[in-house]
This record gives sequence, structure tokens and C-alpha cells, in this order.
Amino acid sequence: MEENRWFLNIIQDEFMNGKIGLDSTMKLLEKLHITFDVAHVKHVFKKTVDKRKVHTINIEDFRAIYRTIVHRTEFHELFCAYSPNHKILADTELIEFLKKEQFQTEDSEIRALEIILKYEPIDEVRKRRQLSFEGFIRYMSSEDSSIFKKDHRTVYQDMNHPLCDYFISSSHNTYLISDQLIGPSDLFGYISALLKGCRCLEIDCWDGSNNEPVVYHGHTLTSKISFSSVIHVIDKYAFAASEYPVILSLENHCSPKQQEVMAQHLEDILGDKLLTSTIGDSVVTQLPSPEALKFKILIKNKKVGTIEETMLRKGQDSHGETAEISEEEYSSEEDETDEKAPLQPKGNSSKRKGENKPSSTPRKKAKIKKIKIAIELSDLVIYTKSEKFVSFEYSLANQKCYENNSIGEVKARKFVKHSGNEFVSHTSRFITRIYPKGTRTNSSNYNPQEFWNVGCQMVALNFQTPGVQMELQTGKFLDNGGCGYILKPEFLRNHSSTFNPYNVGRYSKPMSLSIRLISGHQLPPSNLSKTNKADPLVQIEIYGVPEDQVKRKSSVIKSNALSPRWDETFSFTVQVPELALIRFCVEDEISLVANEFLGQYTLPLLSLSKGYRNVPLFSKNGGKLEPASLFVYVWYY
Repeated sequence: MEENRWFLNIIQDEFMNGKIGLDSTMKLLEKLHITFDVAHVKHVFKKTVDKRKVHTINIEDFRAIYRTIVHRTEFHELFCAYSPNHKILADTELIEFLKKEQFQTEDSEIRALEIILKYEPIDEVRKRRQLSFEGFIRYMSSEDSSIFKKDHRTVYQDMNHPLCDYFISSSHNTYLISDQLIGPSDLFGYISALLKGCRCLEIDCWDGSNNEPVVYHGHTLTSKISFSSVIHVIDKYAFAASEYPVILSLENHCSPKQQEVMAQHLEDILGDKLLTSTIGDSVVTQLPSPEALKFKILIKNKKVGTIEETMLRKGQDSHGETAEISEEEYSSEEDETDEKAPLQPKGNSSKRKGENKPSSTPRKKAKIKKIKIAIELSDLVIYTKSEKFVSFEYSLANQKCYENNSIGEVKARKFVKHSGNEFVSHTSRFITRIYPKGTRTNSSNYNPQEFWNVGCQMVALNFQTPGVQMELQTGKFLDNGGCGYILKPEFLRNHSSTFNPYNVGRYSKPMSLSIRLISGHQLPPSNLSKTNKADPLVQIEIYGVPEDQVKRKSSVIKSNALSPRWDETFSFTVQVPELALIRFCVEDEISLVANEFLGQYTLPLLSLSKGYRNVPLFSKNGGKLEPASLFVYVWYY
């Protein structure tokens, strides 16, 4: 009765004249706080009016449309299992549901009360501390019933470890918003990466006219933006999504004169945000923590000499002073020395025999390359000094904790396969950045998982390019409040670790996971459908160490995107859950050999909530496809 009264109270004014059209129907659904996909409402409305060859509906028709879209049978079955009269859940019944089904063992009484106050729309029911089916639906569809663990939505990890103990959200060629050759460079690239919680941005600097450095992809036709405008945007957005430090990775091609202009802009525009001296002790034995560097911007660039020498120069005028850095250039068949030269033809590309297995020691010495650096810019590099990677042995013997390496994906992939242990040992000590090979001129991405598996902190991706790779990146960094820093598992931080992703051995902590795929709700209709139809199927994929990689596929539900029902269970055993991500991908079967992407959601395996959960879905470009979702039951031990 109360439900009926509540419903009529909200809608009856609209029916003063007896009937309403499609627009008013949608307005009423909004008034009832229901999120809906227009295509689905249109279709259900059309089905109702087509029977009678009119374009309006009466109050009973509206009630039927509301029930079709909102009163989901799978929710009703669950509600009735705990509500003896099938009308109301008393607080005690809701508590039982939370304990038994949602694994809410602590504070379940308080939690139940919060749910009633937040989601029960009917005043009388709320005052009696009960939950109607209307309230239950709203709770089950809400973020509070999301598959992503509630306490992982805020920063919960220890942020006091040295910087190298974290995975850091990192972007490649941040200034590009399409391809690498002729596409536009745009400040929006920086804004959007920072708003996504990215903490390491790349800035490609070249000499510009009027002594003003410019940012673009050198030797290509990509457009140019001024260095100062990039720094202004970074100043404005650096800490919009996260208070933890931002690292500016400078790919520096400027003359010493314009390097001084860069240094000036960095100091003038960023002010106190720019880190220009060590924190505490000037003798650096380990990197500071993200916590200690909150709201700071660090410069990653080549540097002359040590931090200690920089600190001794403080207060002196270094204007006009330059120094040379000598780098030995090693030729190897990857020729990845310059990640910025995709357009230069390779020399001899035919491989000689026996060159496939990389040694982490260079094969032959080549020319010595001298690089001129302005002291004023060099002195702004404190904890993130770029050093050319020679070999794991060389780093172990010579590299300082504040020196970091960039390794191209091709070389890095070979190290992962052939020297996994040394790679892990290296990344436990030094920040390591991986970048896409120069031939990815269309800004495609590599799979970041294989480099996270060996502890690489900065796995740089083209943020502007949608696809599975960016979905993994976004999913991984949802963790820890989306702050852009995720504490690496202990076996990737420990200096004496012998972890190898290709042979996990004693590092395996198997997790048994079971996912019951129950249903879908208001899925995006197929591009081929003139109405609201699709033939949906769900792929559930695990990404992690090689032996954890697995894909499972549900059956196809024919021509139903509004409320497909699967009731299929998938079981997984995951050896290294700490590194695993799980991806739900909904596709439309358009033929026996082709599927079309409808939506996806990716999250860390250890961020899964147990119990009955909704899985929000996101589009190719990362936008939320509200109210499209999956409904699942998750269990693991």
C-alpha cells in the first residue's frame, strides 16, 4: 500500500490530462531518481503504444514501463529470500543479508541503518527503519554495492616507503592527442592525464624562436606548443586528482641557452611546488617517500655530477655555466637509443645470427656522445637523475639510488624473458621507466602488465590511445584512492628477492576465485540494432604473471541488451594475486567470427568485493556507460 501511495504521489500530477508522451515518461523516471538509457526506455515505450496505435500512455502503462526497467527479477528473488512477506525487509533481515551474502561482518547494524537512510525512498518505511523493494533496488544498483572494494577507493597503503617501492602512473609523449607523426600537440594532453591521476608526464623540449623553448615530437610534423604554456597547465592541474608528487620527465633537445630559459620558467611558474633541494639530509642514501614529497613537482633530466655538489652550489649564480656529459653510445639491433626518432631509417636492419638473446652487457662500444647541459637546469634535478642504462651488473656496481634508467620496450621485453631475476633486483633499487618503441607511430600501446610483473615503476603509455592496454592502466591505478602511486608487493621491493614472473615458485600464494555471472542491465545496444537489441556475451579475463593469464567466455544471449540473464559460474586459481587484474568485457556477437565491444571494467584482483555486486561498465574512451552494468556474485579465499 505504502509503495503504491508513494509512487502515485510522485507521478499523478503528470497525468492530470489523462495521458503522457515519451518526453514526460523520461522526466518522470528522472523524478523517481532512476538512471536510464534512452534507447531502452524508447523501445519499451514504443512496444506499449504500438499495440494501440497511439503515441501516449496512461498511468497504468507508466507503472508497467517502470517495472520493466526498474524491478529486476534477479533483485526480487534475492529480496524475497530475506523478506518473509516479500514486501519489506526489517533492519534485522537486512543485517542478516549483509552478513551472509555481502560478507559485511563488522558494524553490520550501523551499515544497515546507513543503507536504509540513504536508499529508502518511502518516508514511512524509512522512519520504521525498514527497507522496501524500491529501497533494496536502489541499494543494489548503487556504488555501495559495487564490485570495487570500498576501502580501496581512498589512500590506504603506507605512503612512507622510498619512491622506488611504488608503481607510478606514467604517460608517454603526454603532449600528443592522436598519432606521433602529424597529429596535434595540445595542452589538453597534460590536463587530461593529470585529471586521470597520472604522476609522471613527459615533455619533449626543443629550441623555439625568440629564445622560447617549444614542446613537440621532434623531426615530425606534429604541431608545437610553448614550454611555458605547458608548465602553466601543470601548475594549475598537478594536484587536482592526487596530492602526491608529480615527476616531469624532460626529453631535452634544447641548446644550453634555452635550457636556462626552461629552468627560469620552471622556477617562476611552479614556485614553491618545484623541488629544488633535498629534504633533510643532503647526503642521499635512499629516495624520499611520496608522503614526504606531497604537493611537490620533481624534474627528471640528465644531471651534471651529484646531488651533494648541487647543494654546495646553492645560492651561487650559475647563469651561463654549462657542462658536458659524455655518454657511450652502444649499438644494438634494437636501436632504441632515441625513443624520439621514429622517422629516421634504420641502418642495417638484417639481424645477424645469435643476436636474439640479449645480454645485459653491451656487445660493442660505439662513439662517445657529448651532451651540453646548463647548470641552472641540471641543478633542478634532485632525486630523479636520468642515467643511460648500460647493464644490470653496471647499475648494481655504480648507480646511485637517485639515478634512474629508461629502457625501450623491445629490450625490456627480452630482459623480462631471459633475466627476470636481475630485472627484479634492479627495480627493487632503482626507478625504471619503460617507453614504447619508436615504430609505434600510430601511438599504439604495449601490454604494461609484463613490465609491472618485474617491478618497473614507470611503465609509460600513450594516454590518448584507447584499448585494452589503457584499460589495464586505468584499472590498476583505481587502487589506493586513484592517487597514482601503488605500493609494490613485498617480493618486488625486497633487495634480495629472487622473484621471477616466469617461475614464481615459493612466491605463489594461490587464491581460489569464483564468479557467478548473473545478469546484465541496460547494456548499450548493438551498432547494428535499430532498436535496443544486442546479442551480448561476457569475457572474464585475468592479467598477471604468465601462468595466471586466462580468458573465459560466457554464452551468448540472443537479442536482449535490456536484461540478459546468464547464471553461469567461472572458477579461477590465481598464483600471484598481488599482481593480477581482472577484466570484464561485454561484447555483441555480430557473426560467428566477429564480436563488437560494448563496454568493460578492469580492477585489481585484490580490490574485488565479495558477495552480490554490480559491475559498472565503461566505453572505449573510458567514459562511464551509466546505467549499463553486470550483476555478479563474487567469492574467493
